[in-house]
Amino acid sequence: MLNKTFSTLSQIITPVTPEWSLVCRRKALGIMGSVGAAIVAGSQSASGFFSRKPTDPTLNYDELPAIWVERQGRNLNGYVDFIANLKLGKITVQQVISAHAKQKGSLWNSLPPQELWKNIGTTLKVIDYISKSINVPVRELVSIYRAPVYNARCAGAKRASWHQTNFACDVTFHTNAATITRTARSLRNRGLFRGGVGGYYGFTHIDSRGQNVDW
Repeated sequence: MLNKTFSTLSQIITPVTPEWSLVCRRKALGIMGSVGAAIVAGSQSASGFFSRKPTDPTLNYDELPAIWVERQGRNLNGYVDFIANLKLGKITVQQVISAHAKQKGSLWNSLPPQELWKNIGTTLKVIDYISKSINVPVRELVSIYRAPVYNARCAGAKRASWHQTNFACDVTFHTNAATITRTARSLRNRGLFRGGVGGYYGFTHIDSRGQNVDW
């Protein structure tokens, strides 16, 4: 096989001279430099791939607990995209995600599993509409989805809480909670949605369970 490629050994063996040695050394250094750069670039790309975060500029990771972000894995990327696609005008992606990044003692809450994502859509749109209709910004989405084990740690939470199925949100606005509770019930009674509205001293509970309930 070698005979087909090279007719004689003289074709593959070149006499070594000082000048030739210098040329070879320069070529070798150039090749090694290129290979090294490729390895570094490759490792950076791989690192970026395996640790990549959602590219949505509205999500500031500095405001989220690092341990919580790590635990969400790919679910975080998908949920950020889902919330962004709701195209809410008065509620930010940051507010929605931050509502889940909470803990009770050593127990962290989590984002909802993918099969429950769509449940929160109507509720968030109702809150968004309330903000637009009264021209008052949302202060905080206090609590949205609660994992069952996390819900059990929340004082006063019902065992069958609608937070566990991602239909509910506790919210505060830059106005008193009574105003928001009254507005939510008024809009619901006019057919904007069907669900529960709970009035509390410091916040309002709104859910889209499909049946009108007040407390």
